[in-house]
Amino acid sequence: MIKTVFFDAAGTLFHLPRGVGWHYRDVARRFDCHLEENALSDAFRTVWKQMPTRPGSHQPRPDDDKGWWFSLVEQVLDQCRVPAEQLPRLDYFAQLYSEFTRPGIWELFPESLDVLTNLRAHYRLGVISNFDGRLRPILTNLGIIEFFDPIVISSEAGTDKPDPWIFQRALHLADATAAESLHIGDDPRADWEGAEAAGLHIFRLDRPHQTLRDLEKWMKDEGGGMKTGDSLPGAVG
Repeated sequence: MIKTVFFDAAGTLFHLPRGVGWHYRDVARRFDCHLEENALSDAFRTVWKQMPTRPGSHQPRPDDDKGWWFSLVEQVLDQCRVPAEQLPRLDYFAQLYSEFTRPGIWELFPESLDVLTNLRAHYRLGVISNFDGRLRPILTNLGIIEFFDPIVISSEAGTDKPDPWIFQRALHLADATAAESLHIGDDPRADWEGAEAAGLHIFRLDRPHQTLRDLEKWMKDEGGGMKTGDSLPGAVG
């Protein structure tokens, strides 16, 4: 029987409706620097795939991954050929970094709040996310932080998904066993492979083909009973 349900955060519970490129462009405009949104989006996707894996220490990272993000932003600007004299990079990064914690930037998926409300009546809920400390104000702004205990963030845990250790850390904090826990996420490697390697049950969220309503329906119909190693019936992948 499932007793604890863990969620990934961005892409699973909420999303960025305007897209990364829009925000990079909007913040640049504050410095009277006019950049092209699509070029920024394309550069971000390219650099994101090339960024090095953050080393696993099992200890909080001293800068909450801020240095990693600064390196990413610098490379995005380099790919877009933005001269340093056109856009002061330290000042730009400082505003951009805080941009993503402002109210109204992120948006819950339409079903998220209702599903969390319904599940909380029957299960302990937690978050396991490859994010940094900005996740807490984001969850607060979205009005859902009170649903989750524990909230396990990779920059604080010192390890990113799919490393099984971050899932084991969450299980320890929740006083839960893997056999009685379920993880929901949208990333095939970080969420699906990572949680499965740690022994948790998994729900392979594949938007737009599935939403959290599919999870809720299965748990209501089946009562949360699963055998060790199962993934949800009908899940993609």
